[in-house]
Amino acid sequence: MAYSKQELSVMDTMIARYPRPRSAIMPLLHYVQSLAGYVTNDGIEEIALKLNIATAEVSAVATFYTQYKRKPMGEYHVGVCTNTLCAVMGGDEILAGLKDHLGLENDGVTADGKISIEHIECNAACDYAPVVMANWEFYDNQTVQSAKDLVDSMRKGKPIAPTRGPDALPTWKQNSALLAGLNDGHANEGVQAGEPSLLGLKLSKKGSKK
Repeated sequence: MAYSKQELSVMDTMIARYPRPRSAIMPLLHYVQSLAGYVTNDGIEEIALKLNIATAEVSAVATFYTQYKRKPMGEYHVGVCTNTLCAVMGGDEILAGLKDHLGLENDGVTADGKISIEHIECNAACDYAPVVMANWEFYDNQTVQSAKDLVDSMRKGKPIAPTRGPDALPTWKQNSALLAGLNDGHANEGVQAGEPSLLGLKLSKKGSKK
């Protein structure tokens, strides 16, 4: 794809944030992903050109981190954690249930382009296991049925709001832009840290007063 003057200007602004231009590789990859829905070959070539480095260096980063996708994802990309605690609490059943419900395998995309699904090793939210993420937003304490209800709401265009974070679920492209460092104005919405996450801190404070 050919990038517009405005898009190229955004890239230049990102690069200018860093003392060393090549440090901008990761936000630039998120940005080109926000435009196409995935990291395209054209995006990799443009980043390499902007940073005056080899395309192989950009490709190496794009293929190392799982948040960068080399093929189109759904408008809502659903990640199910099946690491130890989530698996014990029902993560495996949730993943199997969603794959059957959507007729997808891992990294598959529904025919309408609405939903893609990914098996994730850890969502770093063990205190809310089992956890599902959609476009990297948290859906805590899930069940097979609640996860099915979640993807159904997405397909209807009225996604259920995340448990924590923004008041409404952003699209895959919108959250890719956010990860690129573009402010979406939703930073102060919703619950940031819930009771399970704060329990240890509260207990430590209580103990220090004795």
